[in-house]
Amino acid sequence: MAERERDWVESVEKLKQYIEESDSIVFFGGAGVSTESGVPDFRSKDGLYNQHDVQFEKYDPEYLLSHSCLIDHPNVFFEYYRQKMDARGVEPNITHKVLAQLEQQGKLTAVVTQNIDGLHQKAGSKRVYELHGTTLRNYCSWCKKEYPSDYLFENKDAVPKCDCGGMIRPDVTLYEESLSDQAVSGAIHAIASADMLIIGGTSLRVYPAASYVRYFRGKHLVVINREPLDVKLDQENDLFICGSLGEVFGEVVK
Repeated sequence: MAERERDWVESVEKLKQYIEESDSIVFFGGAGVSTESGVPDFRSKDGLYNQHDVQFEKYDPEYLLSHSCLIDHPNVFFEYYRQKMDARGVEPNITHKVLAQLEQQGKLTAVVTQNIDGLHQKAGSKRVYELHGTTLRNYCSWCKKEYPSDYLFENKDAVPKCDCGGMIRPDVTLYEESLSDQAVSGAIHAIASADMLIIGGTSLRVYPAASYVRYFRGKHLVVINREPLDVKLDQENDLFICGSLGEVFGEVVK
């Protein structure tokens, strides 16, 4: 067995040991959790921001998912949203499923996610703090009436309107908007109370969400990512695994 492969196997075994020792695990995840289900991320070479659609090429990619675009060019916003944000046909992958199993076993106390696709809940996770909201909820910007998860994708009006006249929008935190106080406070409390924090599939470059990992004071910090992160690890109690989340969690359940 090559040295690199042996190190990887030993790291996964150490992860299993940490999970066995822990009673309050929190998972903090980003786009890399869902890319293995076929959901594109934003900034990679194949991500949304590098898809050159003639229809939208005159707009900055981040502008298309901004509060300014929603207000100033709502027809453009909703056209882009319907084309790019519809994850209704996507299925959870092994990572989503294993996390749900760990919650059912009483090991995992919460998932904190930067994703908006709802795949953690689809896999069975119950306590999920969605820092950037979700495409599965919609509401009227005036009267706050809620609309079904399919509403914006199936409604063909250029700008969907509520009976009160207000614009119906997704419950997603857009650029220029603040994160949900409820999601933030729940995530921080969960992380601060955890005895083990697993960070996976995120570059930790999206703020303020990435800053919340600093509240962790537990025993084991584990990072699973394709690239090293700027996170300080304690050599004795912490762990970095370079690779695919799906491969790692696939081994965890063997």
